[in-house]
Amino acid sequence: MGHWLLLPPICFALLCLTVLGLQAAAGSLAAHGDDAPGKRKPYSCGEDMLKNRAQPSYDEFFPVAFFFTIMHVVVLILATVPPHGISKFLGIVIFYLVAAGSGLFILFGEKIERDLGRLLRILMEVVASRGGR
Repeated sequence: MGHWLLLPPICFALLCLTVLGLQAAAGSLAAHGDDAPGKRKPYSCGEDMLKNRAQPSYDEFFPVAFFFTIMHVVVLILATVPPHGISKFLGIVIFYLVAAGSGLFILFGEKIERDLGRLLRILMEVVASRGGR
């Protein structure tokens, strides 16, 4: 019963009280500025962008983040395969590699197909231009 201070709810409550106390002490020491018209507006590098404002989207970010998620999971799972028993777990290793590869192809397949098509057209133009000499 002597270790009641080590209980998680008690520790959490003490931590919250300590943080609130530090915040109150720091708030009383901080300089109080004058209220200005744009003081509470979001800062955008000092300029108001009324036209041509960039509209960020996750169209390019999501596939890359999903790629890294898939690859991290595959690497973590394959890293747990014991090195002395790799032949015993070879089916699982191949399954995870094929599953990750097919998932990534589904994710990036359209882009890969488009880029490969573009590359093949360029190669065909180069071959056609050299053959015409």
